[in-house]
Amino acid sequence: MSSIAIIGGGVAGVTTALHLGSLGFNVTLFERERSLINGPPFCHLHAGGNLYREISDEQCIKLLKQSIDFAKFYPFVVDYRPTVIAIPATDPSSPKKLLGRLELLKTAYQKLIDDDPSNECLGESQYYYRCYTLEDIKQLKQQEIVAKPQNQDEWMIPVAHNLDMQKVQFPLIMVSEYGLNLFRLASGVKLAIEKIPTIKLSLGSSVTDIERSDSWEVSSLCDGVYHKDNFEYIINAAGFRTGKIDDMIGVPCKKMVEFKSAYVTHCEKYTDLQFPEIIFHGERGTPRGMGQFTPYPNGYFQLHGMTNDITLYPDGLVASTSLSCQPKLHQNFIEKIEKAWSPKEVEERSSRAIAHLSQFLPNFKDAKVGSKPLFGAQQITGDDPTLRVAEVSFPTAYYARCEIVKVSSVIDMVESIGQELYRLHLSKSISKVDFDLMREIKESEIAAEAKVICRQREYPEDLGERGRAEINPKTISA
Repeated sequence: MSSIAIIGGGVAGVTTALHLGSLGFNVTLFERERSLINGPPFCHLHAGGNLYREISDEQCIKLLKQSIDFAKFYPFVVDYRPTVIAIPATDPSSPKKLLGRLELLKTAYQKLIDDDPSNECLGESQYYYRCYTLEDIKQLKQQEIVAKPQNQDEWMIPVAHNLDMQKVQFPLIMVSEYGLNLFRLASGVKLAIEKIPTIKLSLGSSVTDIERSDSWEVSSLCDGVYHKDNFEYIINAAGFRTGKIDDMIGVPCKKMVEFKSAYVTHCEKYTDLQFPEIIFHGERGTPRGMGQFTPYPNGYFQLHGMTNDITLYPDGLVASTSLSCQPKLHQNFIEKIEKAWSPKEVEERSSRAIAHLSQFLPNFKDAKVGSKPLFGAQQITGDDPTLRVAEVSFPTAYYARCEIVKVSSVIDMVESIGQELYRLHLSKSISKVDFDLMREIKESEIAAEAKVICRQREYPEDLGERGRAEINPKTISA
């Protein structure tokens, strides 16, 4: 079988390695860190793109299909809790403006199920979304909170108990966008790669040069020792550093990189509650930017505030130039990525995130910093910062550049690479992704390894756990 170099051990790199390795390709996976999945944080399936009012219906439908594929390939990563969409009272839009798109997505979801019954992994299509009026929420507020929610109403009860109803418009909308756990993904792919003998994992390795003759010669540095290896094909999955590899190879490009962060907080008042994720829409980059309230077990919450004082940075979005494919982030961001955050900035930005969310959830005002932030730099192909759907490009022969913006796009990306390998006669057939590939990994092993990874990266072990309502997704909407 052909020899393939994959540069980068993030979601794109490891998924490609798993697919090609399972087909018998000789794969070497270069990752500069000492573990896998170290990129920017992710926390849920974008099963319809409901966070983003500004993107097209076409992108939303594509994200729905891609999210289903991702959930089928990585079922152990999914946290089966829904997402609630709320429009602030101060927002110029209204919930009713979302309903047309939601109906479109519900219809698209049913069509996917009709085409393949295994696509029904977000619950029944008739329950893809549900609206809750003010009266509905008032009635739910009279009910006791359920320890392990089993249906949409039970998931909404803690929202009814804690939401400032004067601060949002009605109806609230609950959608079947489930959670994703970064640490469980890092755990599962590590265990899976160890079981595939044709994958060579080279951790702590930085690619320093690439030259082309009859094959690709890749120079790398690992633990102070230089290595040179030859490959028939190169897959650039280096995340926000893909431009550096493009520069080595000498291909044209146009891309942006954006530094983002999410804040890990802990709220004693919420320790025993099972929340859905809650999204408060807002205009990106303004003081009223979108707020994202992502639950983990035992009172931990990951927060986004799409303002320049919280998740975004005024100088955090940079573009490539005519001189280099690699957008140049300010050194301040590189130090965060490669070294550490200052305790002062962690405290300040986490506190702003808490304040941003507690305007809607008043009891959350007493939350504290839970750990250092989750953070990273995200690549965006082209020059549209609102783009959410991209997969892969092939700018020169025997070279693929991975360009995913959302993790759920990775299955389409892998299949496109498979088609290209077949076109180049490096593969005898176009092999579809094996959605059963990851089901052999034992849950007990995944859970244990996820806790180890949390400790190694200095995060609370709770972030490596699913919520306590681990149920069949169909029962969420019954």
